Amino acid sequence: MLALLQEWLIAPFDYGFMRRALVAGLALSLAAPPMGVFLVLRGMSLIGDAMAHAILPGVALGFLVAGFSLPIMSLGGVLSGLLVAVLAGSVSQMTGQREDAAMASFFLISLAAGVMLVSLGGSSVDLTHVLFGSILAVNSTALVLIAAISSLIVVILAGIFRALVVECLDPLFLRGQGVHGGLVHGIFLGLVVLNLTAGFQTLGTLMAVGLMMLPATAARFWSKRLEGLIGVAIGIAMVASSGGLLLSYHLGIPSGPAIILLAGIGYMLSALFGRYHSLLARQRRQAAPLGAPEPH
Repeated sequence: MLALLQEWLIAPFDYGFMRRALVAGLALSLAAPPMGVFLVLRGMSLIGDAMAHAILPGVALGFLVAGFSLPIMSLGGVLSGLLVAVLAGSVSQMTGQREDAAMASFFLISLAAGVMLVSLGGSSVDLTHVLFGSILAVNSTALVLIAAISSLIVVILAGIFRALVVECLDPLFLRGQGVHGGLVHGIFLGLVVLNLTAGFQTLGTLMAVGLMMLPATAARFWSKRLEGLIGVAIGIAMVASSGGLLLSYHLGIPSGPAIILLAGIGYMLSALFGRYHSLLARQRRQAAPLGAPEPH
């Protein structure tokens, strides 16, 4: 039994590329899920998907200029994502259109422009790499960049954590304390862009948002407290990252989709058996006597 566990769980990480992929996945698992939790709390769940597409033109331009140079592509992705966020916010303020509608419009434009740029400057293999990533191809340079961006996100998020929570719950109170809600919102969107830029090398621009949103939405079925939501989301993301890599190694399937599908399985199991609001929880509540307290 121990030999079998050794073969399935530990032996794959004897290879350097597997260790680098694991560290990259765990670094993203620490930074991405808290962002997803706040997006869910703010009713902005689909904004993450929009921003994931918004970074594509910048990544594509970086690819055209310097090939598969992760620093240049990441810089292009950050600038592109921030530009789309600013444009969407400006259109929303000037026209009165909802910000999510403006963001959806710009992300469709960005997606088309990015795919066009990559197609003009590379092959279908290059397009697949940019769109879907390759976590097993993470080298030392990419790993350092991913770890640095993830660490920066965690530090900044810790610094604005209290203001961000208040801005989610009571923006007027935050303004009364002399803190501009728009500034907190802008910093938060910047962190989302940074996170997606860090994730595109491993999961691609189309799936990087999966590690941000799926654990966050699954956590809602297990906790009602913000600290609990963040902790559960990080735990699910870490299990999905490590488990997806192991499945990829043993079954010969693509690593990125395996990670996201494992996170998706975690979401579906949470929706079925979670402690709060799940199918099982609803059945228990319906079967419980009237006046019985809910679980805490």
